[in-house]
Amino acid sequence: MSRSEPNAAKSGAKPSKPSKPNKSGTSTSSTRSSSASSTSSTSSTDTAFKENAITRFFEISKRQSTVGRELRGGLVTFFTMAYIVVLNPLIIGTTKDSTGQFLGGGSTPNLQMVAACTALVAGVMTILMGVVANYPLALATGLGLNAFVAFGIATLPKMTWADAMGLVVIEGLIILVLVLTGFRQAVFRAVPGQLKTAISVGIGLFITIIGLFDSGIVRKPAGPTPVELGVGGFLAGWPAVVFVFGLLAIVVMMVNHVKGAILYGIIGSTVLAIILEAIFSIGSQTDASGKVVNPTGWGLNVPKIPNDWLAKPDFGLLGQFDLLGSFAAIGVVSAVLLIFTLMLADFFDTMGTVVAIGKEGDLLDEHDNPPHVERILVVDSLAAAAGGAASVSSNTSYIESASGVGEGARTGLASVVTGVLFLFATFLAPLVEIVPYEAATPALVIVGFLMMTQVRDITWDDLEIAVPAFLTIVLMPFTYSITAGIGAGFVTYVLLKLVRGKAKSVHPLLWLVSALFIVYFAIDPIKSWLGVA
Repeated sequence: MSRSEPNAAKSGAKPSKPSKPNKSGTSTSSTRSSSASSTSSTSSTDTAFKENAITRFFEISKRQSTVGRELRGGLVTFFTMAYIVVLNPLIIGTTKDSTGQFLGGGSTPNLQMVAACTALVAGVMTILMGVVANYPLALATGLGLNAFVAFGIATLPKMTWADAMGLVVIEGLIILVLVLTGFRQAVFRAVPGQLKTAISVGIGLFITIIGLFDSGIVRKPAGPTPVELGVGGFLAGWPAVVFVFGLLAIVVMMVNHVKGAILYGIIGSTVLAIILEAIFSIGSQTDASGKVVNPTGWGLNVPKIPNDWLAKPDFGLLGQFDLLGSFAAIGVVSAVLLIFTLMLADFFDTMGTVVAIGKEGDLLDEHDNPPHVERILVVDSLAAAAGGAASVSSNTSYIESASGVGEGARTGLASVVTGVLFLFATFLAPLVEIVPYEAATPALVIVGFLMMTQVRDITWDDLEIAVPAFLTIVLMPFTYSITAGIGAGFVTYVLLKLVRGKAKSVHPLLWLVSALFIVYFAIDPIKSWLGVA
């Protein structure tokens, strides 16, 4: 409600009929009317004040947004990344540590507990990002990082899940120290603007391939080619129809300037998926062991109305970490190298994501830096440590937030909405599982397109920036790693400046970061040279 609405309501009120005056000389109805009017006016004023307070706090008008856009953006972001509540348990909850125990210390997986804690940490940290940093950025367990923790750390000889999560906590605390000392922000600002643009474009292609692959439109074939279209080179199965329907529906709504196109596309595709599953009993692609038995089935969730709408969350994983256990289990050198690997991946994935979101939402300044960057990085660092402390792996900024930004989100209010939905998801896990990959992933492809349009801002006839930008862009989707693309771009940029006699134009921190990336890329040879397993 705007400020003028209470006054407008007063001026539009019909006059009351005259009545007999009371003992004080004032009519009874007038007294009641005056009292009601006063109460209504006060209530309206309070409502207007509250709405304006929210608008001012989140700078909604300043960023040329509306509360409605923020709400829609938060919803879209949640739906496009809610899969992590289901997927993270399948990655870290089904893997035994070196002692033969599953996450949580049991002899059998407890996926419901992992899901509940995953949603809890994502909700709390995303709300914190919205309130503290006022940035439309959601956080959750980092894909890739969780796989590294599960398959590259917890399974090492003598390592337990508690030891592995202790390393994640240490990594998050180290990054927090780097933020508080200003080092992380300095690195952020040392990166040339066009390389930041290349990072955004690369991430756009990265989330596009994620969307196409998760939906089954692009698959890994049995033959010699790395990927193929659908099954055997053809689109097959009703889930593919749902994806195509969702993609085209969003495109049609976008070209007709329909607000909420992405959200409507996800909802419409989910409804279609539920109907198709009810009619044809399509089923899942995989069986209980994860083996593909139905190539034309649903990729992750089977869309159907659940029998149980509520589930009591189990937060038993909270606090199950051993801060220094890994040092005793595998030695100081191995533990330090693992922390370094985690830290470097987390450090630059976040940088790329934050810039990409800012680019998409036109939130960056003239140097391609987002507002309140220090606050953003502090929250992100705390999220990494919080993920380890809750035994769900490092939490990090999610590029899927770009789907909400594409829907119009520009402030932290959208993050608060997404975070609250994650908290609800701890109780409503069955509802989260309604939305299949095929209904949510069209949003990622659309956002990838939007981010790809930034490529025009790169000076392609200047090879000193064009080659590093190209490597940054292509290596992200082709290696399935944001960090690999950023590292290749940084190292190449510094090298070309060096051979061109322009070494002094490179920021000293960029030299340092490039050297660290060389160590990162050569981590296996270094470990072999040091005799570390």
